[in-house]
Parts: sequence; structure tokens; C-alpha cells
Amino acid sequence: MRLILFTLLFLLGQFLVAQQDSLPSQKEVDSMKVKTLDTVKVKALDSVKVKATDSMRVKTTDSLSRDSTAMRGGKFMRQVRQAEKVDSVFIRDYKIISYARDTTILDTTLTIQKEYKYNYIREDDFELMPFANMGQPYNVLGKTFSTNPYYPRIGATAKHPRYLEVEDIKYYNVPTPMTELMFKTSMEQGQYLDALLTFNLSKRFNASVAYNGFRSLGKYRFEQAESGIFRTTMNYSTENGRYSVRAHIAAQDIEGQENGGLLNREQFEDDLPDFQDRSKIDVRYTDANNKILGKRYYLDHLYKLVNHKRDSTDNNPTSLAIGHEFTYETKMYDFEQSAQNDAFGDDPFITPIEDRARLKTMFNKGSVQFSNRTLGKVTGNVGLFSYNYYFNSVLITDEGTIPNKLEGEEVTVGGEYTNNFGRLSLKGNINYTISGDLTGNVLDATANYHINDNNTVMGGIHISSRMPDFNYLLYQSDYRNFNWYNLDTFEKQQTQSIKFGFDSKWLGLIEAEYSALDNYTYFASTATQEQIDGAQETAFVKPFQESGTINHLRAKYTKEFKWRKWSLMNTLLYQEVTQDNQVVNLPQLVTRNTLYFSSDVFKKAMFLQTGVTFKYFTSYNMNAYNPLLGEFYIQNNEELGGYPLLDVFINAKVRQTRIYLKAEHLNSIFSEPNYYSAPNYPYRDFVIRFGLVWNFFS
Repeated sequence: MRLILFTLLFLLGQFLVAQQDSLPSQKEVDSMKVKTLDTVKVKALDSVKVKATDSMRVKTTDSLSRDSTAMRGGKFMRQVRQAEKVDSVFIRDYKIISYARDTTILDTTLTIQKEYKYNYIREDDFELMPFANMGQPYNVLGKTFSTNPYYPRIGATAKHPRYLEVEDIKYYNVPTPMTELMFKTSMEQGQYLDALLTFNLSKRFNASVAYNGFRSLGKYRFEQAESGIFRTTMNYSTENGRYSVRAHIAAQDIEGQENGGLLNREQFEDDLPDFQDRSKIDVRYTDANNKILGKRYYLDHLYKLVNHKRDSTDNNPTSLAIGHEFTYETKMYDFEQSAQNDAFGDDPFITPIEDRARLKTMFNKGSVQFSNRTLGKVTGNVGLFSYNYYFNSVLITDEGTIPNKLEGEEVTVGGEYTNNFGRLSLKGNINYTISGDLTGNVLDATANYHINDNNTVMGGIHISSRMPDFNYLLYQSDYRNFNWYNLDTFEKQQTQSIKFGFDSKWLGLIEAEYSALDNYTYFASTATQEQIDGAQETAFVKPFQESGTINHLRAKYTKEFKWRKWSLMNTLLYQEVTQDNQVVNLPQLVTRNTLYFSSDVFKKAMFLQTGVTFKYFTSYNMNAYNPLLGEFYIQNNEELGGYPLLDVFINAKVRQTRIYLKAEHLNSIFSEPNYYSAPNYPYRDFVIRFGLVWNFFS
């Protein structure tokens, strides 16, 4: 906390004394008027046109610079110097830079994609199924196996939807201070706020401070969720462009109460008047909590030894550079319960239950980069990944000894290549582990070909191998059933994927991917039917590896049709899995269709967008949730799904403010209560939520 306060005070102090290139308040005038001075009328100068866009904060200071009075022809008169035009600042000057150094422009428009991303994770959740309360886990409706991280992570993946990894942090390049505020009401007794301030301390030094926090009590008993995510970034480059650096600090705390789901499903499914108030429904337990805590320090800098430009307009000079990337992160996953509960086992080692898994990682990568107009950009690198995943003590049982930690180092070599050959763009990277037990190799290669301005073809391959996350390899708990060590028995997961895409202005976007998986690792329960009937299925969840090959095919189609002020946005996902055992469970079909109307209203003072979204996925063996592990596990006892989700929204934009109003799951008012996000975990009932996103420019 002291570090956070110190960083805020330092950055805000620098901002107050060193802010440059700020703009005064916007003047929406088409010409410049000059006041009469000393009864001498001065004709208006040539008008200065102010360029404006739909989402832009503009300033023009076309003030007059006056010389001291002078005598001409025996008369005193005030000399007025020609006013100088000052360059306008456009919305395109506010840039957002990703971890991969891709640059996008700040977008303050109101689109249907913004509607899809206006949620807790601030991403399109088409392939996810949220739980009843905000901040709870998301079940998976669709999977892509070609985007796995190279190194194993701590696990507890159900607690990570909003956890910001290194690749999720954004950097900024802005001419004036910019603030973005996102607010949204939660389910019950709470709000969600994501606040960002980014500014420049000089023309080449940009910084940002952001905080994401929320609290939501929820409709059911003991399901309160809350989080606090602080991050600060900086990026700097020298005037000649030889040296550049970027860095960030992130501190994250995501926690929630766990109730185990419904104790008696009839209370929910029978739709009895006594249980319309969901807080009266019985849940399995009311004394468990889990949470993720993380702190990370990141630094990435590059120095160009050679930077040969032909002239000032050469955007692709020949250059030779050396770089260094550093990450240090500590992360903890906690599960606490005040008393023993049969849902996790009847004979714990000790009570209260206090499980804590810790992971400390440090990553260093040195690189050499050569760039040339003809050869493209070629990078070679050497990486060192150090890890320490540990628990408090060694566990000795009748079955054997379970160690308290996994510790070691991974040494890798790799390279990257990017180039453009006219309409063809190539990009690839490869990494190979020369020392270490956790990782093997990874190869990613993509190609894009622009047939013309309206059609693009894309293709790619992915090959990787690595051990599963740490909680599959080693876990310790005060509950006896949740203790294992699998480093010597589990093998590296093998993934081979090939993908294809076609993006057409007229036909839409078509994406297809085929993946073959070997040694696929998953959680499943070994409970008998009698134990399942006794609500003890979660007590026997363990990690397993599938010996056979799993084949996964997915095809996704996206297309928007427009007619006058009406639009129909369609997204369709088809999946097919072939496997010897039922270990990858996904719905065969997921569809989302949005019909909406867009128009300027109130003499174009407001832009309005209103419509209805229909989402549906076929029934399937939906994964179950284990709160102790913070993981979903495979279950093949019942199928869930096959029900529609109907949302009605009214969104509006006034200047740089986007206002959102949505009635979620409207059809639950008149449909049967058979909607679940996971076994025993109902999806949310009808609720009306309000929020806004507001950008300020100084």
C-alpha cells in the first residue's frame, strides 16, 4: 500500500509541475473575432477553420500578439501582428500501445462491439457463460488451443477472468492528459469502477495510473465478490529514437465468497413464491472464501546500435538493436473455510481450513534485433525463467511423501520474424527449451494476404509442448483428498493447430481452426453415484491426463447486415470434438444475434442505439466448479444448456460520454427456471443495469 501511495503522489506531482502540450477549453467557432481596442476598430482577420471529428477534443489558441504602440503619420495606432495558427489535436493523436507493440487509436464512438465489451472483463464474452454474480467465474462455451502461454501458471483459472497478465497491460502515447472512467451497477449493493489517467511529462515521456475496483453482494446467500486492481505504466524514447523503454507495476486482489451452489435444486426450479427472493434459497455452505493476490514489476527496453535512415521520411531504416525484458511476479491463491464440510471430505488434517499456494517467478530475456527494408525484422533471443511454487510444509502420508515445492530454471532460445511483401504479411516466432523440466517448444507462424481493399485471407500454424499448470503437478490442502504430486508421472501436453480465415466486406469474417491434443490434462471427479447423491462430488476431484489424441474443430462466422438505420449483427460458432473418452465437453453450436436501431436524435446532440440480443447454445455436459481449487472439472452426469438468453439495451452517446442501459435475461420473467451456468449454479435472473464510459481531454 505504501508503494501504491508513493507512486500515485510521485506521478501526480510530476503531472502538476511538468505537464506540457495541454489544451485550453474547446472553442467551437468558425472564425476569429477581435475586440475593439482604444476605439480603434480592427478588422477581423482571416477565419481559422477548426477541424472537428465525432470523438475529438480540439483546441485552438488563435490569440493576437500585439506590439507596443508606435507612431505612424503623426498618429498613434496599435499594430496587430498576423495571428499564427496552432496545430489542432485530433483523436488519432491519442494512441494505445499493446504488449506486442501494436498501436490502436483511442475510440470514443458507440458501436455494437462496445456493447459486447461493456462487462466485468471488458472483453467480448461470446464464448463464455458468466455466473449469477458479477466477478464470479465464467464457464467455457468455446475453446481455442493455439493461444496457450509458454510457461505454466499457478492455476485456479476460474479466478482469473479479470486478472491482468503482462500481455494485458496497455501503454499510452497522448498529446494532452486523457481520463477514462467506466462505471456500471452490480447485482446487489455495489458498483464497478475502472478509472484511467494517462498524461505526458514531456513529448517523449508518457505515463498512466489506473485502478479497477468493484463490489457486488449478489442475489444468493454468501456469494459476495470484490476486487482491486492497481496498475501504473510509463514509456519513454529519446529524441533520436535510439533508446526506448517501457515499464509497469501491477498489484491485484480478486476475492469472493463461495457457497457451493444450491443445496436443494427444487427451491429454484419449482419457481415457488417463497423462493422468488433468491437470498432465501439454501446453499451448501456459508463459510468459505478464495482469492488471488498478485504483484508484478515489468521492464522492457531497447537500444539501437545502428539506425541508418536514408532521409527523414524513411519509416523502415536499416537498424541493429539489443533489447532486454524483465518480469518479477509474486502470486498467491488462498482457500479458507472456518469448519469442515462434507463437500470437500469428512476427515481434514486440521480445521479451520487454510490452504495457500504461492508462486514466485522471474523472467529475463535478452535479444538482438536486425531490421531491414528488404529482409524485414529478425530477432534472436535467450530467455531465463526462474520459478518457485511452494506450500508451507512437506506432507508425509501412508501413500508416500508429497514435497512442499517445485523450484527450478528454464533456459530457452528463440527467434521472431516479421516482413511485408506488398500485399503479403508474414509473422512467426519460435522458442526451444535447452534446459528445464516444464517447457518444450513452441512454433507460431501466421500469414495475411490482402487480395484487395475488401478481402483478406489469413492462415497460421501452432505447435507447442509444455507441462500443465502448477496446481496439476503439486497441490496441498488441509483436506486429505486434495494432496498430490504428479511431476514424475505427468507428461508434457502436445498441441498442434492449423487455422484459416477469410475476411470479406461483403461475405463477413470466417475463421476455422483444427487442433490435435496429446496428453491433455484436466480435472475430474472419481465420486461414485452414492457420493454424488450425497453432495460429495467435489470432494473427489483430481487431475488426470488423457492418453489418447483429442481432435477439436471449430468454425466461427461473423457478419453484420445493415439496412438504413437498422442493423443485424450475427455471430455463429460451430465445434466438433472427437475423443476416446469424454474429457473435452463443449456445446456444438453457440449463436448470438443482435437486431438494433441507430440514429442521431435531438438535433444530432445525441447518438442513440437500441436493440435486442439473442444468445443460445446447445445443451451439453457443462463443466462443474470446484471452489477449493478455483477450477472447473469434467462431469458427464447431466446435460445443461439449450435455453435462450434475451437482453434488451438502450445505449446513447453525448459528446465523449457513452451511456449504457440494459435489461439482462429478460426472458427469465416468463420462462422456466432451468438456466444454469454450471451444475448447481444458476445463471442470473432478470436485472436492469446502468452504466457509462466517459472520456475527458485536457
